[in-house]
Amino acid sequence: MDKYPDQKQKRAVQYLHPPINPFDQRMVEVGQGHRVYVEQSGNPDGVPVVVLHGGPGGGCSPAMRRYFDPAVYRIVLFDQRGCGRSRPHASVEHNTTWHLVADIETIRQQLEIEAWHVFGGSWGATLALIYAQTHPDRVTHLILRGVFLMTRAELDWFYGGGAGRFWPETWARFVSLIPENERDDMIAAYHKRLFCGDHEVEIRHARAWSAWENALASIHSSGVSGDPPGDYARAFARLENHYFLNGGFLEFDGQILEHMERISHIPGVIVQGRYDMICPPVSAWNLAQRWPACELKMVRNAGHALSEPGISAELVRVMDRLAENR
Repeated sequence: MDKYPDQKQKRAVQYLHPPINPFDQRMVEVGQGHRVYVEQSGNPDGVPVVVLHGGPGGGCSPAMRRYFDPAVYRIVLFDQRGCGRSRPHASVEHNTTWHLVADIETIRQQLEIEAWHVFGGSWGATLALIYAQTHPDRVTHLILRGVFLMTRAELDWFYGGGAGRFWPETWARFVSLIPENERDDMIAAYHKRLFCGDHEVEIRHARAWSAWENALASIHSSGVSGDPPGDYARAFARLENHYFLNGGFLEFDGQILEHMERISHIPGVIVQGRYDMICPPVSAWNLAQRWPACELKMVRNAGHALSEPGISAELVRVMDRLAENR
């Protein structure tokens, strides 16, 4: 397979900092039988920044290090519970938003970091906001991309047919695995199959779940995505579905916006694709209205993917500007 199947994504590489290798890799015991993979790269004495990946269940990748000048930043990446190199793989036991918030604090304390920048996109933006609202004294700056607020309206948009009105043929493939009498709740219907205990059935539905999201990530998408590896798809789909079925384990719908006064003083930047089909810009806009210390940057001709040229370029500019003003 072509390393850059989308030539627009190939262009995004030009904006990134050169590839770097970690100077520290470790497995951290976080409790309840979970061990999470943590890595550090860049400058050991630099400005600390923790990167929160999407999903839930997506895992981190080497490319995520490249948004930061390695001479300036101490870059911390980790795979959240159940995904990537963390173990046990694809496990939803003791795996909630609040476990992840506690894990971030465990990592910060183990690395002896007083406070850090928090960088996250999509679900990573959700987790960044919840972490900041829980531990506002540990966050020096928030950098968010493709805002997702874990609301019922957002889930209904993506799994209730809203996005499907723009991609009817792709939506038809997604719902085709589910009997018609169960299609009024696609999250619950997929949950039944993703956790049925039949590995083959779980993999088939995990690939379909992942393909629906991947197909809509880029503004240049044809509506068709490649078939992800079975183990990756199973972890991604099971974790994402588990979180969505439980409303992100928040106390009430709309909780993040209602708690914005807790972090209204923390400076931040939101980088949002104007044509994001997965996380529509209205969430970023609503967030910015409640966050006087933030700057909202709408990127024209961009969708959801971190790798899109406009998104990549803007995020690098933001991090370089923060480096210059430190």
